[in-house]
Amino acid sequence: MSADLSASLPRRVVTGIRDGKSVFVSDGEVPNARLHQSVTGFMTSVCWATPAQLSLPLDGSDPSLPPIRIPPAQGETRLMIVRFPPDTVMASASFDPVAAAAEQRHHLPGLAELFEPDAPGMHTTDTVDYDIVLDGEIWLELDDGAEIHLRQGDVAIQCGTRHAWRNKSDSPVTMAFVLVGATRPEAE
Repeated sequence: MSADLSASLPRRVVTGIRDGKSVFVSDGEVPNARLHQSVTGFMTSVCWATPAQLSLPLDGSDPSLPPIRIPPAQGETRLMIVRFPPDTVMASASFDPVAAAAEQRHHLPGLAELFEPDAPGMHTTDTVDYDIVLDGEIWLELDDGAEIHLRQGDVAIQCGTRHAWRNKSDSPVTMAFVLVGATRPEAE
């Protein structure tokens, strides 16, 4: 991996407990981080995951490695860092939506399948998400085109709603997402 690619992936520091003392278990790139080849500038990473029933100390394994399913089950969590390129990347004549969809299905299992084919980017998950803009600006779109502009430091709480992220700027935006798995009542 080149230095340029390496520098653009998030760093993750994990702590733990050994012999009753706190220690650094790891410090390096997020192992489950991907620079998508089919969408220039798109980076996804699953930094960490927790099960529904969590007890300490952790067992030392890495819960975020593939083939982790992105939307968490009830009570589980996922921490993701995502870098969105400007929407103009997907509007380019060289953009291949079939290749992009295949790559997303491979790297974002369980989530990519939720993207609506007739409404690019729109999706709904059975989660409550804490969405934090780390750098840049982005628009959160809901049903019927309702949208709000978010900037660095802004937080959106996504409560299982149908939505899409739109980067209408000319620069990438980096966001942190904490997904908490939830359930919906059965449709009657």
